[in-house]
Amino acid sequence: MEAVDSQFEELLLHVKELRGFDFTGYKRSSLMRRVDRRMAQVAIDSYGDYHDYLEVHPDEFTALFNTILINVTAFFRDPEAWDYLRHEVIEPLLAAKPADMPIRVWSAGCASGEEAYTLAMVLCEILGPERYRERVKIYATDVDEEQLGEARHGSYGQRAIAGVPPELLGRYFEANGNRYVFRKDLRRTVIFGRNDLVQDAPISRVDILTCRNTLMYFNAETQARILGRFHFGLLDGGALFLGKAEMLLSHSQLFVPVDLKRRVFRKVSRPAALIGSAPADVPAMPGRTQLAGLDQLRHAALLTNPLAQIVVTANGVVAFSNRKANDLFGLAARDVGRRFQDLELSYRPIELRKHIEQAQAEQSSLRVSDVEYTRAPGDTVYLDVQVSPLIDAEAGLLGVTLIFHDTTAARQLRTELEHANSELEAAYEELQSTNEELETTNEELQSTVEELETTNEELQSTNEELETMNEELQSTNDELQSINEQLHRSSMELDQANAFLDAVLGGLRAGIAVVNRDLRVQVWNREAENLWGLRSAEAVGEHLLNLDIGLPVDRLRPLVRQALAGDQNIEDLELEAVNRRGRAITVRVACSPLAGAEEPAGAIIAMEAGEFAPGSAGHPSERTEV
Repeated sequence: MEAVDSQFEELLLHVKELRGFDFTGYKRSSLMRRVDRRMAQVAIDSYGDYHDYLEVHPDEFTALFNTILINVTAFFRDPEAWDYLRHEVIEPLLAAKPADMPIRVWSAGCASGEEAYTLAMVLCEILGPERYRERVKIYATDVDEEQLGEARHGSYGQRAIAGVPPELLGRYFEANGNRYVFRKDLRRTVIFGRNDLVQDAPISRVDILTCRNTLMYFNAETQARILGRFHFGLLDGGALFLGKAEMLLSHSQLFVPVDLKRRVFRKVSRPAALIGSAPADVPAMPGRTQLAGLDQLRHAALLTNPLAQIVVTANGVVAFSNRKANDLFGLAARDVGRRFQDLELSYRPIELRKHIEQAQAEQSSLRVSDVEYTRAPGDTVYLDVQVSPLIDAEAGLLGVTLIFHDTTAARQLRTELEHANSELEAAYEELQSTNEELETTNEELQSTVEELETTNEELQSTNEELETMNEELQSTNDELQSINEQLHRSSMELDQANAFLDAVLGGLRAGIAVVNRDLRVQVWNREAENLWGLRSAEAVGEHLLNLDIGLPVDRLRPLVRQALAGDQNIEDLELEAVNRRGRAITVRVACSPLAGAEEPAGAIIAMEAGEFAPGSAGHPSERTEV
């Protein structure tokens, strides 16, 4: 049996790592029953073999998830509970909210969406369509993507809408063949999304949270973790609506029942820190007749005090210790008059000197709780130490008194009480678990019946969808073929244009450089490569003024600026330069704008080397070899 359990846990871990579904928090009995059902359908006997089957057949994950995630839901399921929720919870909650405040609702474990749309109809009936659209947002979540896809369509068959009252069916659904579709204008307020209650963060600032017959699939530890997230997500005073099998008997610190029969709970706000109050002044007692021997009486009373007490003067000298203190800490009459810091008690069981100094400095009492003191092996007591300054109205600080409260018995009682509470909580959880198991069995039986009843409808719907998909695929293929032909023609035209441009630039006897408005080189022809020894791949993309060539490029800045400004009459410029061979040459530079949509997109720079006649604007009289 342990080997089987180990294989099953490895299977759950494999599913979690590969697909992100964490089923480790589900109750093992019902979870194994569902996995066994799927294994029987594929004729596999052991969890280890099914693990291997999943690795070879990744499509099997979908079938497994559909088997595990039993989605049993309905519109207005348990009508009496929904009626109570509307009139006793939602209406008072909305009446207490300001009229312009948004209303946020979370339907956790929404399956195919019936519960979320039920909430939408209830809220729309209370607020009216216009105010509903302005204020309400319903977040419906589940881990089953297939069910979420169905919920987003908002389309249901005759059997599914049987629970919707006729008057609401006419107001909120539109007939479409043999199906009914939820109103589109209201559908936009319902947001469906994937959320794993075990792993993902909760929806926050929620007024109403419904999670019906979902918690029962999880074990007690996972339920507590999920309920903690629900508590975080709900606003103070928010309502939690659960299913019939879920009672929250052991989570009263998070939620209190509004109506336990209908499983409606309200969030418990976090308790504020308790604020201590200063003790009231004790009125002075009227004077009494002097009694003889009062000092001896007081001394005897202090000696027999059931609490261990030690008095230390302001100078740190032990002035008094009673019998209880002597017995507890092994003190004797000779220790009275000694300095307190010389006693073992000053640092054991705790460092008392710093607490004495603090009480004297602040002139207020302080208490140190749960101090463990081991007098001998096997003899341990727990103490609360109270340090109180002794102050006289005239003389000032007289000293401090140390009182040791023995809390060993109280601590033991507290431990026993916590143990009893833990056992009681475990009993409650077992009772709840039994109820949930019974409910789970009923849900599974109902799910099986529904699956059999809906098979014919699903087959018919599948045929219609296949026909529609074939038509869509044919249309898509035609469109893709047309797009491919257009792309082929465009590619040929672009290749021709590039070839033509390369031929033009290569045939020019002048070096050509084209720059954009940022003076980045876009074109660098072959003649420019021959002239300056800089290849096109090295020049393109670089800033014109950063090019390391024999031409003083900074002298070109005024010409380029004129071109970028759109000036068509730019005079040529003759510059002295050094070609790629290191020879001094004269270069004539001409610049013209590169046409753009509204302004020049750049500039075209022509560089021609040679010897030029003064004032000539044409070709060089003699071309220098470069």
